[in-house]
Amino acid sequence: MVAVGPSDQPKDLLMTAKSRLPPLNALRVFHAVVRHRSLREAAEELCVTPQAVGQQIKLLEDSLGVVLVEREGRGIRLTEKAITLSHYIAAGFAEFEEGLRRVTGPRDRDRINLNVSPYFGTRFLMPRLADFRQAVPEAEIGLTTMIDLVDLERDQIDLAVQWGYGDRRDVESALLLRDPKVICCRPDMAARITCPQDLLQFHLLQPARSRRLWPDILAYLGLPATELDRSLTFDDSATMRRAAQQGLGIGLVSMLDAQEDIAAGTLVAPLGIGALSGMPEASVPGFYLITTKSRLRAKHVAALHRWLLAQSWTDAAGV
Repeated sequence: MVAVGPSDQPKDLLMTAKSRLPPLNALRVFHAVVRHRSLREAAEELCVTPQAVGQQIKLLEDSLGVVLVEREGRGIRLTEKAITLSHYIAAGFAEFEEGLRRVTGPRDRDRINLNVSPYFGTRFLMPRLADFRQAVPEAEIGLTTMIDLVDLERDQIDLAVQWGYGDRRDVESALLLRDPKVICCRPDMAARITCPQDLLQFHLLQPARSRRLWPDILAYLGLPATELDRSLTFDDSATMRRAAQQGLGIGLVSMLDAQEDIAAGTLVAPLGIGALSGMPEASVPGFYLITTKSRLRAKHVAALHRWLLAQSWTDAAGV
């Protein structure tokens, strides 16, 4: 027999050895550690001890030949290599989960779970429901509304339209429509407002979903930063609008609603309906379509995603 040394081995065999993946369990533990930034919290999720988590991280580091996690006081710090690796690991597990979802629920592959914010659904989607349904006529569409921040994995959502600033890093995000606000109040209050400074004599009604909306607006109006009272916040635009109508304070009302209420005489825009029209786009919230790359691999989901992006939502918004 002739002994075969490393240099005599076939090239494809050497390449296979070099590209061998580390243990899947170690990658799973690393994925949990990155999400929690804590060995203890990762251990709680995985129902193991922190020591076991530490051992798996050490196994992964030895397998890769790099340092991933460093001790920092009583906590940990992810190295630059760990942060780089984490993006690929997260994408990989997302692909695993989507693949499992497809094969374990064959009937669900013709179903699309779409979640939209209640305001977007009522104002913009419902008037187009017939066209929306024809975008994917062969698929079953489950339409739900949710104010809370959607977790696509936990809530089993394929596509979602959410209000915000498009700054979520865990999803694919695309702007559908800006949601410019109008400063509104009851007519008797408006009589006491002649300049932006006068707004501060009233309670500024606070949206629960954004801490930056009023501060951005006040800064645009040239007012100094001030501590805002958040003892009472409003979870959705409808309750904010009603509170402004009842004189509880100065509200920020979406353009369509403001136009209706001003025409009806129930609200007034004391600084003018276009007072905020020049705000930088980055400071104006909007409705964003979110999903993941793995979900877009399903043809029906991809088709509905394309339809939503292709619509001219501003036609309905009047902005």
